[in-house]
Amino acid sequence: MSDPRLAELSRRLPALRLLATAAELEHYGRDWTRRWTPAPLAIALPAGAEEVQAIVRWANELRVAIVPSGGRTGLSGGAVAANGELVLSLQRMNRLLDFNAVDRTLTVQPGMVLQHVHDAAREHGLLYPVDFAARGSCSIGGNIATNAGGIRVIRYGNTREWIAGLKVVAGNGELLDLNRGLIKNSSGYDFRQLLIGSEGTLGIVVEATLKLTNPPPPSQVMLLALPDMDALMQVFALFRARLVLQAFEFFTDHALRHVLAHGAQRAIDGDYPYYVVCEFDAADERQQEAALSAFERALEQGWVSDGVIAQSEAQAAALWRLREGITESLAPRRPYKNDVSVRVSAVPAFLHEMQALLAREYPQAEVVWFGHIGDGNLHINVLRPDGLAEDAFIAQCEHVTTLLAATLQRHGGSISAEHGIGLVKRAYLESTRSAAEIALMRGVRQVFDPNGILNPGKLFAAD
Repeated sequence: MSDPRLAELSRRLPALRLLATAAELEHYGRDWTRRWTPAPLAIALPAGAEEVQAIVRWANELRVAIVPSGGRTGLSGGAVAANGELVLSLQRMNRLLDFNAVDRTLTVQPGMVLQHVHDAAREHGLLYPVDFAARGSCSIGGNIATNAGGIRVIRYGNTREWIAGLKVVAGNGELLDLNRGLIKNSSGYDFRQLLIGSEGTLGIVVEATLKLTNPPPPSQVMLLALPDMDALMQVFALFRARLVLQAFEFFTDHALRHVLAHGAQRAIDGDYPYYVVCEFDAADERQQEAALSAFERALEQGWVSDGVIAQSEAQAAALWRLREGITESLAPRRPYKNDVSVRVSAVPAFLHEMQALLAREYPQAEVVWFGHIGDGNLHINVLRPDGLAEDAFIAQCEHVTTLLAATLQRHGGSISAEHGIGLVKRAYLESTRSAAEIALMRGVRQVFDPNGILNPGKLFAAD
């Protein structure tokens, strides 16, 4: 390492793994966004909390910025290192540390992949219920940093509901042990919840204690074809009233075309503008009959045009692939993404206004949208038209996002539902948070990270 700062870091931590080849810098220096050229100083892969503390103290002394890094599956540029930062990858800190049968908790390191957490809980007959399509590559630390939601929020809530305790290295190098797995703790501010969703700007998670729950009862998966947008909320209201929903996800015909072209199998003949994948409790004959009754009612009302119920686990997985395969199928096109939310009661009015806005502002671009309709979260993907330069496309999309942010503000919504603010959305934070809130957020950051070394440039428009 020719850089004297890295030489000093190696002197202090001779066992620390440091990477610095061009390929490694590019690989670790970006997330799923591709708008910035990675340019990190180096990649540090600590093996434990003590090394993380030592790195943070070194960074404070030498004023080196740090970008915490997990699975790098984020979509907001939160893990991008484009300005000579040290990437602190938690990839090696990926072990299961403890299972407590009485407390029903797992304690894990932050680099543990979500799928491995699911598997570990299942080995003990329990469930860690936060789930989404990137489960095989995203890490628990990243999930905590963005308060990840996913496909089962309607049943289980977001990540923050399932964090019993955290150990965090703050920006000043102090190790904080937050909540310690307590169910009741009314002893002042809950810094655990403050750190969840903070995008690595306050501290670096080095250990997490996760709550577990009972596995859900047997379920069934249904795919519905809908004739129009208004039917989405009518079907949701009907099914929520009659069934115990585990998930209620929708996507458009544009999304279906892409995922079918990517290898998924068509499940309903014909073309329809909207589709819903619905999963619900079906432990007994009564619940199964209730599902059929709800489907028949939706048909009678003209809210559903067709549908199919999975008859096996393989069929259920095939139906879910139609929804979960969308992001992967669009990835080669490098779409411009928006991840927004409104209250569920505001969804109908917002959908109409949003659809009119997108149709008006993107007359030539294909817009693919889908989402977690049951919790008010919509994902918007804009595909760059052939012949339009990348810079011009980004400029157009940022203009439209400004209009979308204003629309969200009128409806009391958020410019980021579950992917964080990062670099991509920091210019639109004021549409979601008041000036007073942002000032307090900056103040909190100053307390936890007085020298501003943790993920600078993320979350706020200017540091």
